[in-house]
Amino acid sequence: MKTVIHKSDSRGFANHGWLQANHSFSFAGFYNPEKVHFGALRVLNDDMIAPSMGFGTHPHDNMEIITIPLKGVLKHRDSMHNEWQAVLPGEVQVMSAGTGVQHSEINGSAEEHLGLFQIWVFPDKQNVAPRYDQKSFDETERKNKLQTLVTSIDENHESSLKIHQDAVLSRIDLDKGQTFNYSLKSDKHGVYVMNVYGEFVIDGNILQTRDAIGVSEALDFEIETKEDSSILFIEVPMEF
Repeated sequence: MKTVIHKSDSRGFANHGWLQANHSFSFAGFYNPEKVHFGALRVLNDDMIAPSMGFGTHPHDNMEIITIPLKGVLKHRDSMHNEWQAVLPGEVQVMSAGTGVQHSEINGSAEEHLGLFQIWVFPDKQNVAPRYDQKSFDETERKNKLQTLVTSIDENHESSLKIHQDAVLSRIDLDKGQTFNYSLKSDKHGVYVMNVYGEFVIDGNILQTRDAIGVSEALDFEIETKEDSSILFIEVPMEF
């Protein structure tokens, strides 16, 4: 098993006043040649956005974009005729930029900060028709068991959102003192494990809130929790 540890305080940080952004991988003004991507995972931003502020209309193409709100209210508008869609904690948003899309993302609250994970995954198909989707996931369904959020559009997995990549995004909320075995699709995949909150151990490495570990060249691995923990798994092909 091969691992790479990304401690929370080693992430890139940008303070834009209205936006406090932590970058797990090189992004905007943050560049680290050892943190450009993890397999097909290109971006994992941990953003906090001030009330009524956000990202104005801007373009993307040929990227799979996943947004996971953690607190507050996200509002989304795009060139596919989605007009200020609300995306709430417990929901996940996906967008295939494909041949090109324009979109805006703002904090829909005038009082509360918006916290979210923004994730970009390289697609396995170029210049597809742009598409948008969002779905609510019951948090009780990830209590001490794995909840699948996103899978490949080529897979017959009815309850998940879809992207153009052989990837799997999932979450689990584990009680203190639990062990959980994560199984990868193949040894050609790796999984980037983000500690949303809590404390757990993987391969002798202690991961605290917002620490992450990339695991590859393995078919499975064990997690042991030291505290109640919420964990996000981003499994992607290591070569694409």
